[in-house]
Amino acid sequence: MNLATDHNRISSVAVFCGSSNGYHPMFHAAALELGRGLAGQGQRLVYGGGRIGLMGAVADGVLEAGGEVFGVIPDFLRQREGEHRAATLIEVTDTMHQRKQRMADEADAFVTFAGGLGTLDETFEILTWRQLGLHQKPIFIADIAGSSHKLLELINNVVDLGFAHPEIHGFYETFSSVPDLLRRLREAR
Repeated sequence: MNLATDHNRISSVAVFCGSSNGYHPMFHAAALELGRGLAGQGQRLVYGGGRIGLMGAVADGVLEAGGEVFGVIPDFLRQREGEHRAATLIEVTDTMHQRKQRMADEADAFVTFAGGLGTLDETFEILTWRQLGLHQKPIFIADIAGSSHKLLELINNVVDLGFAHPEIHGFYETFSSVPDLLRRLREAR
């Protein structure tokens, strides 16, 4: 099947990740690899619009490989952290809530990558929206070097304690390597 004419393929991927690089250089390298891979597959990056940390690295990877980057950044973060000026398109919102909604609207799929509280917030919100039936888009959790291990344990715990139905495990897929994640993004519909 010709991907250029396959309207069911994932063409736009929202990536939730940190505005910090973390302590291990492997995360920065993996973020660049993810960005380059998305561009190589013809998939547009939708992300938080920043130029720093893993966010900036994913965007840099896409741009280096000739891909398209759509950033969504709240004005107060634009003033504080700075937007990625090389992005194909930057949209400025008033609030974090508007940012998350715009990212969700623009994406065909979601990837959670290493990050901090903001990344966790975005991850849980998109999982909750899926649980509530507000979207049916695929969600992929990148567990690079165990970065999402505790997150996955927490999700298991809320199911084990009866606060969520076991069906939530079907709302996401987990990958321990960028190549496996990219392959799944290429195949997913």
